[in-house]
Amino acid sequence: MGLKTLEYVVTLSLMTALAIVMGRWIARTFTDEKHWTMERLSYRVLGIDPAERMGWVRYGLALLLSNAVMMALGYLVLRAQGWLPWNEMGNPAQAPDLAFNTAASFITNTNWQAYAGESSLSNATQMLAITFLMFCGATTGVAAAGGFIRGLARASSQEVGNYWVDFMRVLWRVMLPLCFVIALVYVWQGMPQTLASQTVATTLEGARQKIVFGPVASLESIKHIGTNGGGFFSMNAAHPFENPTPLTNLLHILSMLLIPSALTVTFGTMLAKKKQGWVFFGAFLIMFIGFLAMVYGAEQSGNPLLTQAGADQRLTAMQPGGNMEGKEMRFGIADTALFVATTTAATTGSVNAMHDSLTPLGGAVPLAQMMLNCVFGGDGVGFINLIQYAILTVFLAGMMIGRTPEFLGKKIEAGDIKLVMLSVLAHPAAILGFTALATLWPDTGTSLSNHGPHGFSQVLYAYTSGTANNGSAFAGFNANTPFFNTTIGLAMLIGRFFTLLPLLAVAGSLAAKKTVVAGPGTFPTATPLFMGLLVFVVLVVGGLTFLPALALGPLVEQLQMLSGHVYP
Repeated sequence: MGLKTLEYVVTLSLMTALAIVMGRWIARTFTDEKHWTMERLSYRVLGIDPAERMGWVRYGLALLLSNAVMMALGYLVLRAQGWLPWNEMGNPAQAPDLAFNTAASFITNTNWQAYAGESSLSNATQMLAITFLMFCGATTGVAAAGGFIRGLARASSQEVGNYWVDFMRVLWRVMLPLCFVIALVYVWQGMPQTLASQTVATTLEGARQKIVFGPVASLESIKHIGTNGGGFFSMNAAHPFENPTPLTNLLHILSMLLIPSALTVTFGTMLAKKKQGWVFFGAFLIMFIGFLAMVYGAEQSGNPLLTQAGADQRLTAMQPGGNMEGKEMRFGIADTALFVATTTAATTGSVNAMHDSLTPLGGAVPLAQMMLNCVFGGDGVGFINLIQYAILTVFLAGMMIGRTPEFLGKKIEAGDIKLVMLSVLAHPAAILGFTALATLWPDTGTSLSNHGPHGFSQVLYAYTSGTANNGSAFAGFNANTPFFNTTIGLAMLIGRFFTLLPLLAVAGSLAAKKTVVAGPGTFPTATPLFMGLLVFVVLVVGGLTFLPALALGPLVEQLQMLSGHVYP
């Protein structure tokens, strides 16, 4: 076994062990009868009745309206930046379209940045708007997963829980403690954590250079634990202040995968169906390993055009070989590939290399993972998205054997499938619809650093990243225009709420149904066969939906690269 393979095995083994511990804790968080002191205080301040029981409509409405208010608060802070304290660099307020895009980005757990954080935002804005919305967006996703799982677990009930209780418990018991501990480790590893904005250093040549920093460690902790992704610096996790050591790189990866993987254990614990939970975990893992192998192989194979230009891409004792364009030498191909696969599988958006410099096939991997949107996925919503495919899978299997499909002991009826398909179709409709509009928009060409297939990939990646609530980008694309700020902002909102709310309705529908005793014709879902069928359905539905778009971008670009042709 090679060292890099061993590194991957150890990382995924650590993820699995941590998922078990965290999954059980999250399950206890959602089922505990007692309220902590800080939770009770939060209820009093906000006027919440923790004893109230909500149906899916009220639960979803509380989620939607609270997120709208928090987005509005973030927008106001961004627009008022020029009057806020801790702004030593005198950064002005964001323009209305950019502030809308930023507020929508961070409340939807996307964290797309059409600006350079270190030169555009003050420390006050980084904390009051960016970090605040990072906590809110991530906590909302996990709370929604709690209500969703509770709905699947119940029978003959109109209730899925109390959104406010779920939100406060996730915030006080999961997000804040985890982020506090991780932030301390990050500070120990050399990340800045200060209210100062900059310092002046004298270089070896005697010149004076301003070095920007701020409360980086606290932002980085929720950035990865919350599968957020927006960086304090424009170089994101490739910047030494955001990712100074191999240990921080490993912690970034484990943090991104922690909650998405743990929710499969939470599901199995809350429903007393642990085997079913591991089937879902296995489906996540199979897809992730497949995409990781693809991106590693593509990048380690290198770019033949660079070889023609005289670049040495051989693997030797002195260099990692392969396509090192846009990558950090300290991470090399293997760690970069693992980070690329992780950040788009968990829809985080944090990057330790420039995705725009990946080979065409390597760049197709993050695109494909975001298009599927359920290869682990973001905090809460990734698991919910996988369940939508699980319901679709049992529906297709039920139709093949001529029986009413059943899932977790509940009959899947026409209304449930309509809601599932609304969620399934909203995702590609936003991606492909906005991409088509952008390709026809007359000013799009001025935002592209490349034309031809790669230019199309840049546009496609932007709307895929926004709709999947990922936030990473092909960096050669300038998205800070009124058109792109507005349309990508709308894509982020559609991708978040037009997929999440229909599935909450499905959970409410299943909660109201009686449990059906499994019979000889019931298709078992806690088996390796179902795991394989689930992965097959995810890949086929995603492939059929997005293959034409991928063919116009990275696939044709890969063929051009292999043939030695460069688009002028």
